[in-house]
Amino acid sequence: MAKFNRAELDQLERRELQLTILSAVFVFVLAAGLATLMYPLVFEHPEANKWTLRVAYFGFCGLTLLFIGYLVDRQGMVRKLKQQLLEELERNIEITHQASVDVLQSMPGISHFWDRLTMEFRRAVATQKTLSLLLVKAKPAVNAGVPGDESAAFGDAAKAMAKKLRPTDSIYRLGTDLFGVVLPETDPANAQRVAFRLQESLQFVRAKFGGTYDINCHNYPEQVQSAHEMEDIVKSLLPDEMGWEVPVAQPTS
Repeated sequence: MAKFNRAELDQLERRELQLTILSAVFVFVLAAGLATLMYPLVFEHPEANKWTLRVAYFGFCGLTLLFIGYLVDRQGMVRKLKQQLLEELERNIEITHQASVDVLQSMPGISHFWDRLTMEFRRAVATQKTLSLLLVKAKPAVNAGVPGDESAAFGDAAKAMAKKLRPTDSIYRLGTDLFGVVLPETDPANAQRVAFRLQESLQFVRAKFGGTYDINCHNYPEQVQSAHEMEDIVKSLLPDEMGWEVPVAQPTS
């Protein structure tokens, strides 16, 4: 369903006001002209029952005024409907925004990420299988001026990416603008396919809020040979006060 913005509603109201004024003026001019022509026949030279003519004359004037009043009332109703529509639109935007923020706040954080990465790395070493890590770095639009849009954008991005992951995959919020996706038993080629799917899922978010999302892939054992290397890669993208909360233990081979 198409969404109306405030400019479109203001333009619709102006057109409705112009149409109302034109209709009222047109009706008033025609009615005044007809009443002027009828006046001599009704009051000065009545050829039939003068009371019948006068009742018809005043009835015509009354109906004209009622019709003009209807046009004015209709314009007020349009203005009221516009205000209700704007209030409903703002309420829907607020609900959508809050839902995105709630999704962002309910995501597992960096402490859960370290635990999962440690567990999956140990499993990959023990079973001699691959492990991939996708780091999604968000870059908000420079001119995104509405406060709170950034959180809503990141929340929508998290929902969009989560829909494209397998049940065995997991996504975490590592920082304000950084997400981590752990992909067990995934080689670099398949990890790149997942990254491509994530970029496709983020098209709507980019179109709605602007900004870009850079996705980097890191794989064990082809690109990273130890847990310490993968840990350093993640920490290099985090603020100092966040990166060293829970260090990843070095697995023993």
